[in-house]
Amino acid sequence: MDKDGLANFFLGLGIGVGIGLLFAPKSGEETRDILLNKADEGKEYLKKQTLGLRDSAGDLADDLIEKSKDIIGKQKANLNEAIAAGKQAYREKVEPAAPGSAA
Repeated sequence: MDKDGLANFFLGLGIGVGIGLLFAPKSGEETRDILLNKADEGKEYLKKQTLGLRDSAGDLADDLIEKSKDIIGKQKANLNEAIAAGKQAYREKVEPAAPGSAA
């Protein structure tokens, strides 16, 4: 949930409470109980949203870590291949042909 969504949630909650107080046909004690229950529901909603965001962030971090490992593995393989090719080219240039092999 982004900041605008959270702000809109609290704005709607406040407007709902205000309208509820104006048109409440119940006694003050009943109205207070209802308001407390609604406030608790709002807290639970926010907790659920926070947990959902944490889970999403954790999943995203896990995905990024896996992709990074894959990329590092590929780069390591490329580097090893380049080193092997360099060693082979060096051997071909430096090591003289075996004596007596020329016709």
